Amino acid sequence: MKEDIINHHPRCQVIPIENSQVSFQIDGVERLRWHGGSAAPRPFFYPILGPSGATLTRIGHPGAPNHDHHRSVWYAHHDVSGVDFWSDNSPARIRQHSWLAYQDSDAEAVMGVELHWFDGHDPAPLLKQELVVAIRPLGDNDYSLELQATFVPTSDSLQFNKTNFGFLAVRVAKSISAYFGGGQIVNSEGRIGESQIFGHSARWMDYSGPVSAGNGAGHRKVVEGITYFEHSDNASYPPKWHVREDGWMGASICRDGDVTTSKESPLMVRHLLHVHAGSVKRREADELAENFNQRHPFVVRKSTKKHTHAEIERA
Repeated sequence: MKEDIINHHPRCQVIPIENSQVSFQIDGVERLRWHGGSAAPRPFFYPILGPSGATLTRIGHPGAPNHDHHRSVWYAHHDVSGVDFWSDNSPARIRQHSWLAYQDSDAEAVMGVELHWFDGHDPAPLLKQELVVAIRPLGDNDYSLELQATFVPTSDSLQFNKTNFGFLAVRVAKSISAYFGGGQIVNSEGRIGESQIFGHSARWMDYSGPVSAGNGAGHRKVVEGITYFEHSDNASYPPKWHVREDGWMGASICRDGDVTTSKESPLMVRHLLHVHAGSVKRREADELAENFNQRHPFVVRKSTKKHTHAEIERA
């Protein structure tokens, strides 16, 4: 009987909490948190905690108050058929409409939510975003965060115009940034630093640097980081990257041209974040990239189970 009870407590869990937040936990320890409420112009993840428990991302730019729209890890786009969903100065907003599924298991925990993108004028959404997020434990307290976003317009089609800004954005902690801290930007092609990486194509990007872990007598400085992977099925793979030494990185799917989504053929973008101890290990990153590229996408289906609205499976 005791073993049966233990077996019903999986390693990986997504736990909804008040104020439209969701805690992603591995072995009972929170690793990241989703903020889906309406207090901010768009939902975001914060904090992203490293293997030591230190925070690897931040809210806002360390030196520029006009970058308060940088909220840790988030989705946005600068030009959706002329509408700015990137800046806080725009009336456009992204709102969580509903959660679809929370699934726990020993291997991974998965959340599905539906987001609506409003242009700030029409009460009906311009487009709907189905977001699936999966946290998966790796060795040495590392973990991965798989993110899959599907954009369905409310009209027959919709254009994401050419821009550096969109879709998945990452703002690392001040100490990890190359300018404000002691961090370093490295990509899959062996390039190092903003001047060598900005605007160049790469399969993955890494930002790693020193963080403070522990308290009191147990306080120590360690190196941790985040590797950002683009899936090979994405529209612009391998993407050109918008990265800055001040602590910012994002794959620019629309950097070289417009991308269209339609009801008949919705745009899907897939990413993976590897939260890791130490500096990036190139061989490990290449193996993770290959493994990610071979995975089938998630599918959200209406559930046949009692008391369950939807189920998330691999296609």
